[in-house]
Amino acid sequence: MALYVQKYGGTSVGSVERIEAVADKVKGFRDRGDDVVVVLSAMSGETNRLIGLAKDIQAQPNARELDVLVSTGEQVTIALLCMALHKRGVDARSYTGGQVRIRTDNTHTKARIQDIETERMRADLDAGRVVVVAGFQGVDDNGNITTLGRGGSDTTGVALAAALKADECQIYTDVDGVYTTDPRVVEDARRLDKITFEEMLEMASLGSKVLQIRSVEFAGKYKVPLRVLSSFVDGPGTLITIEDDNTVEKPVISGIAFNRDEAKLTVIGVPDIPGVASRILGPISRANIEVDMIVQNVAADQTTDFTFTVHRNDYEKAQKILEQVVAELGARECAGDNKIAKVSIVGVGMRSHAGVASKMFDALANENINIQMISTSEIKVSVVIAEKYLELAVRALHSSFNLDSSDTVSE
Repeated sequence: MALYVQKYGGTSVGSVERIEAVADKVKGFRDRGDDVVVVLSAMSGETNRLIGLAKDIQAQPNARELDVLVSTGEQVTIALLCMALHKRGVDARSYTGGQVRIRTDNTHTKARIQDIETERMRADLDAGRVVVVAGFQGVDDNGNITTLGRGGSDTTGVALAAALKADECQIYTDVDGVYTTDPRVVEDARRLDKITFEEMLEMASLGSKVLQIRSVEFAGKYKVPLRVLSSFVDGPGTLITIEDDNTVEKPVISGIAFNRDEAKLTVIGVPDIPGVASRILGPISRANIEVDMIVQNVAADQTTDFTFTVHRNDYEKAQKILEQVVAELGARECAGDNKIAKVSIVGVGMRSHAGVASKMFDALANENINIQMISTSEIKVSVVIAEKYLELAVRALHSSFNLDSSDTVSE
């Protein structure tokens, strides 16, 4: 008998019929003797609907009251699932984040979990009950309802699995696993049987939308085996786990991630003096704009061109800030491009194989795709290219690294 924490996303519980299907799936685990804790999101679209109601009243709603409002979405689904389980003869009990005592800090709308009380859940499990917990929410030390930010139900699921020392945390969603890249871009994209926490974290941070980044960080920190499965199609899914001794003999590249939401800014002709990077990026940081890739080139006239990327939504805001910076530094001008994209190859096998970056660059050169920026880490290589070449680049790299084949070790 195993203990599973199962998280079902908004599409998985998007209607009464789908909630009934989740109940059937949970009953199947109970029938074979497994203990189950279920974490649910709100019905798909419900959180957005509630936020819309709030903004109809107040353009910038009070964060505490907004948390009180949006947390009701999960209360609906946990109660309905318990009713569906009761109808099937399965004993079940629902809990809000506050009732099960998921204690967080007091940062409303993006709280972080600090502690979880497990006694009540363990008592229910010992009594043969299915425990159904509202995802995405908790309470602070003063009893105020808090929420964990968008995608926070994934984090709830992983945190409960860690606290309960579950055998596995299963994330049920509308895809049947983690793929080598987006199947909508590459028809031959292949579902991975296994991927490491490091690789999944890179994939999530680089644009893969399968899992929320914080949930992967949490799973890696507490070594919680994490499996991504489909709510609608039976299958083994993808296991996300620690790197084992045999990983280096497996694919050099596990996947290709990409992000269309990038923009590039360059301050041209900056005096090459100490502290110039701080004087450029300091105002950007104080405006709460996140910077991704950075490149600095020193010219023969002892000036430098300083280039960095930001989220496309922050492009115009960052441009206005840099106009002032250019004047203060005596730089020549600020140039920008919001029609770029970032493409990344990810794989722990890079640690033990040379020439991976060169192979990537060759594949792009063969398609006449110009690389504008390059960033590397131990297990990834990212490049910035013109957005119009994005899908061509992904397909070329997928083919070059033989990711459509299960035998993908490349020298």
